[in-house]
Amino acid sequence: MSEQSTKEIVVAVDGSDASNQAVKWAANAALKRKQPLKLVTAYTMPQFMYADGMVPPQELYNELEGEANDKLDNAQKIVTDFSSEVEVSRLLKESAPIDLLLELGDSAEMIVMGSRGLGGLSGLVMGSVSSAVVSHANCPVVVVRKDNDVNEDTKYGPVVVGVDGSDVSRKAMRVAFREAEARGALLRAVHAYTDAQVHTTYVGLVDAQNRMDKEVSERQDMLDDELKPFLEEFPSVQVEEIVERERAVHSLVECAKGAQLLVLGSHGRGGFKGMLLGSTSRALLQYAPCPMMVVRPSDNI
Repeated sequence: MSEQSTKEIVVAVDGSDASNQAVKWAANAALKRKQPLKLVTAYTMPQFMYADGMVPPQELYNELEGEANDKLDNAQKIVTDFSSEVEVSRLLKESAPIDLLLELGDSAEMIVMGSRGLGGLSGLVMGSVSSAVVSHANCPVVVVRKDNDVNEDTKYGPVVVGVDGSDVSRKAMRVAFREAEARGALLRAVHAYTDAQVHTTYVGLVDAQNRMDKEVSERQDMLDDELKPFLEEFPSVQVEEIVERERAVHSLVECAKGAQLLVLGSHGRGGFKGMLLGSTSRALLQYAPCPMMVVRPSDNI
């Protein structure tokens, strides 16, 4: 067993259904990892209240703070109802959500945020906030959709990681192995790839099949090589290897059904590299059947 981290798991709270699912998922993660959980929310005064030198009345500050505290109270009840063993704290601050979450990400184990799915990330973590946090946080970021329920089936499912042979992919693999170890879960390592459609005559079919068989073998060897050091470091983790000639989105969505977590390495603003290019990352954030963790090169792992 690797050394247990004492870093906090930070979860953004906004009172939405998606946020409530994120809180529940984070509570389960904190329990399994034996790490403290921090519930975080922020409020900002509407800019028009400062027009023409106006000073917002204290009553408005009190109202906004009271509403934020109510959201934290509800989130804290979700945690305690899930398990009384989770160490939980809370933070309420008048702040821009991006600034607050990125500041906390400098020392957090991970940031957990709720997502509505096709509509983007909700409430505290909408639009530009979600993009900024996923793209710039110095720790892994987990996106939980409102339909990613933590239940008896999914909370014991596998951890899935996409592997493409890059440095950031290895960083994601380390995180995935840690998650699988802490959860006592199967780790499903997936390498999906596509190649040019083969157009050939009947005579050339045997040669084309041989080339495809060779490529599958080479890609399997690559996956074996990528996994080897982690198998030695995390000997208790059981690993299932999957190599598929398939579009990455389809392969990862299928492999992540019933999973606890899907872990992907991101190369930052340029999107995902190798088998995880651009639109793939955006599609998976919306369509992955389980919570998705994004790991970046600069993350403090």
